[in-house]
Amino acid sequence: MTDLPRETRVLDAVVTLVDSLLDDFDVVELLTDLTGRCTQLLDVAAAGLLLADPRGHLHLMAATSEASRELELFQLQAEEGPCLDCYATGAPVSIADLATEERRWPRFVSAATGAGFASVHAVPMRAAGTTLGALGLFGTQVGDLNGADLLVAQTLAHVACVAILQEHAPTPATVPPRLRSALASRIVVEQAKGFLREHFDVSIPDAFGLLRHHARSHDDHLTDVARHLISDPDARQHLLATIGSSIVPPT
Repeated sequence: MTDLPRETRVLDAVVTLVDSLLDDFDVVELLTDLTGRCTQLLDVAAAGLLLADPRGHLHLMAATSEASRELELFQLQAEEGPCLDCYATGAPVSIADLATEERRWPRFVSAATGAGFASVHAVPMRAAGTTLGALGLFGTQVGDLNGADLLVAQTLAHVACVAILQEHAPTPATVPPRLRSALASRIVVEQAKGFLREHFDVSIPDAFGLLRHHARSHDDHLTDVARHLISDPDARQHLLATIGSSIVPPT
């Protein structure tokens, strides 16, 4: 796939994501795949997606790495950073060199450069005149995203909006329930990740990998597997046994 022309890879990514929308899909799984596509198609090392609840508070929905996950969460805690500005203004934010923004986001720049990032970009997720969240893109090298890259990023952000809103026409009345539903799905997945981390003594990324592997191999929704694991004691024991059998012991 990486040997194909970039335009072909972009079209393949969009078609694959749209095909998922036409099927019975899990929103957390799709958004996780979407952020992964960003690192494959754009000149960035990591990506993360923040979604706002109906009160305008941002929450992490997906991230491609532990570094981008922690940085997105740091933005929310520090209340500063490109994704927050992008969400507040509804306009893209593109910073070619993070070192030039120390006065603007002193805590975020320190955290981002400490994590190995040198450039950051964010594109808004918008529908029905409302900004739903922001897609953050993090580079390890100084440099701008060109116009074509920004267009690809914005296209992926639009796909994310469609995934969240699903079949409902986006209006000011229909957006809040869909936001709540998507955020609720993410919360139960986070709870399941934490449960698996404690039960199997693995890292959070590994716990998420176990959860995704089980859902995919059993043709089930990621959120449904997480919900059974957290709230259904009878199903939990079977799930733990099945998930545990897929863990490869260290050599």
